[in-house]
Amino acid sequence: MKMDLNYIKKLIKILDTSNISEIEIEEEGTKLKLSKPKPKITAGYSPVNMVPAQNMVTQDIIQAGNSAESVTKNESKPAEPKSDNLFEVKSPMVGTFYRSPSPDADAYVSVGNDVSPGTVLCIIEAMKLMNEIESEISGKIVKILVENAQPVEYNQPLFLIEKN
Repeated sequence: MKMDLNYIKKLIKILDTSNISEIEIEEEGTKLKLSKPKPKITAGYSPVNMVPAQNMVTQDIIQAGNSAESVTKNESKPAEPKSDNLFEVKSPMVGTFYRSPSPDADAYVSVGNDVSPGTVLCIIEAMKLMNEIESEISGKIVKILVENAQPVEYNQPLFLIEKN
């Protein structure tokens, strides 16, 4: 038996609207695992006039067996050709991108800034939670790919960092 898309969508909605962070189901040789990241909560601001993210769930859907189908969504395209020396920082979730901790504060980083692992690059607000996105590498910010206060998708490129 194959799990249908409507069944999977219902499971995603349950995961999205509940406090659980992972669902795993196995039916007749088909295995499905849905999970969402644990948010990094920061004492930030609550933006005014914000529309909550429509789908907070980031998922890894794994199906085993002969009828394995992968259901993924990644409509974002790289802004520039890949280079061995450039690292893309991608959004780990659906939400709203903010360059600073509050509307009147300076941006965390700008083009030309040097960053190291752990440097906060931005915040992604998802369901009224402020999630700090940190650099994983040392390097220099060469491009910011998203405008402030714009919605972002899961796995969408946010920054290009030239590796040191």
